[in-house]
Amino acid sequence: MDRIFKYIIVSVLILLLVLIRFFENDLFYDPYLTFFKNDYLYLDSPRREVFKLTLFTSLRYVLNSMISMAILFVVFRDKGVIKFSAVVYLFAYIMLLVIFLYFVINPRQEDYYLFFNLRRFLIQPLILLILLPAFYYNKVKV
Repeated sequence: MDRIFKYIIVSVLILLLVLIRFFENDLFYDPYLTFFKNDYLYLDSPRREVFKLTLFTSLRYVLNSMISMAILFVVFRDKGVIKFSAVVYLFAYIMLLVIFLYFVINPRQEDYYLFFNLRRFLIQPLILLILLPAFYYNKVKV
């Protein structure tokens, strides 16, 4: 793959991640977006529809994961990387969603900060920021 074409594709994929973030209020149901923008450590948990929140959080995670795996594929051109990434994303989704649901169903003010940071892994492509340098290091080392 031509190097310039590769950079263009990665740039477009990163732009898609940015657009998901930019239009998050319009695309996804998430009462915690405005909640965590305020002084949330001293507020009560917002009213929420658990099923709808879980569905939209899952949708956002899937979109971010698919775009992130596309970035990894364009950068490394290795199906092994994609298979391993898919396992990591699936495992992370199951673990994070279980903990996320616990915090949503049992909101306690002293857990808001932990919940805020855990939720970030579901709604933002942070796992990509972990996998990209890990695969690069592995490629350079081998």
